[in-house]
Amino acid sequence: MSSCPDSGRAGGGRLGGRGGRGAATLLARGVAGAALVLAAGAALAQAAAFPGIGRAATPKEIAAWDIDVRPDFKGLPKGSGSVARGLEVWEAQCASCHGVFGESNEVFSPIVGGTTKQDMQTGRAARLFDPGFPQRTTLMKLSTVSTLWDYIHRAMPWNQPKTLSVDDVYAVTAYILNLGGIVADDFVLSDANIADVQRILPNRNGKTLAHAMWPGAPMGPGMTRTPDVKAVACMTNCPAETTVASFIPDHARNAHGNLAEQNRLVGPQRGADTTRPPPAAGAVRVAATTAANTAAAPGAAAAPADPGAAAQALARKHNCLACHGLDSKLVGPSLREVARKYAGRADAADYLAQRIVSGGAGVWGAIPMPAQNLPSADARALAAWLAAGAR
Repeated sequence: MSSCPDSGRAGGGRLGGRGGRGAATLLARGVAGAALVLAAGAALAQAAAFPGIGRAATPKEIAAWDIDVRPDFKGLPKGSGSVARGLEVWEAQCASCHGVFGESNEVFSPIVGGTTKQDMQTGRAARLFDPGFPQRTTLMKLSTVSTLWDYIHRAMPWNQPKTLSVDDVYAVTAYILNLGGIVADDFVLSDANIADVQRILPNRNGKTLAHAMWPGAPMGPGMTRTPDVKAVACMTNCPAETTVASFIPDHARNAHGNLAEQNRLVGPQRGADTTRPPPAAGAVRVAATTAANTAAAPGAAAAPADPGAAAQALARKHNCLACHGLDSKLVGPSLREVARKYAGRADAADYLAQRIVSGGAGVWGAIPMPAQNLPSADARALAAWLAAGAR
């Protein structure tokens, strides 16, 4: 960069002089103006293609949505975060679900464990092939560090996603890597050195590219451009409809507690309410239709409100049951255990409402409960229900 003025003078021109700056400024303004014209034209073309439907997204809206980070780190914002700062963020906002050391709990899968220094040299997590190893952790399966950074950035903490600053995302990522023995205690992760971490990731070579789902030429020996799906519709020799040959008998249906209270309300798994018999075929559809017709019927009397049912609905809505069972301990105490603890306290409702909103730790053990982002009215309704005995 320092040679540019000298080379400019040697060639008779002065790129660093007043005239050069003016020309450069005019050129830049011209390029920017052309870009704005092209963007406006594209927006008008989009609006014309779908008249009366929506509008073109603004640059700010696109920037807020376009946050993905690729394995080659394109899209990664500038920033940095230390392992020490990551520990602070982790204990405040992550440990309640993922454990103090990334070991997680009864609800979430472990993040740390199962990787070795040898894996960092080979780039393959050997224990993925060990049938005697009891679990598959995130660091065992992770092939690109950008995936970890990107997921934390867009989805964590899961009750308030996208609330971590960019620097805190770097810090939490550094702390997880430190828990796995990948980076040192005094390490500071940044956009400048994240590619160096990728080179020592324990399972960086564990992902196959032998398929046609990546653009461009094959990326190494043994690769192929043949698609890994055939997309052939099944029109002949289709499998017969499956017939259920066995099922849980009624006496064993609820043998291990209500499954609906043992599964969190996010993700693909949902627990059936095993306190009730399984519905007959079509019963759910009929019940829903009947309820809709009743609600629409003129002059229909409204059913009396059940405070307990309303409070439990709020608990499900705000994902309280992901960490608290109604009668059983999960990550935290059961809701009825909380109700019993504060049954004789005159200000129980006010106190519990404050704890729900602000979070806390130490009352029920070492695992903290993060602050909950929910309307004040909902927090007070849940607190009042708990103070009244969680009936």
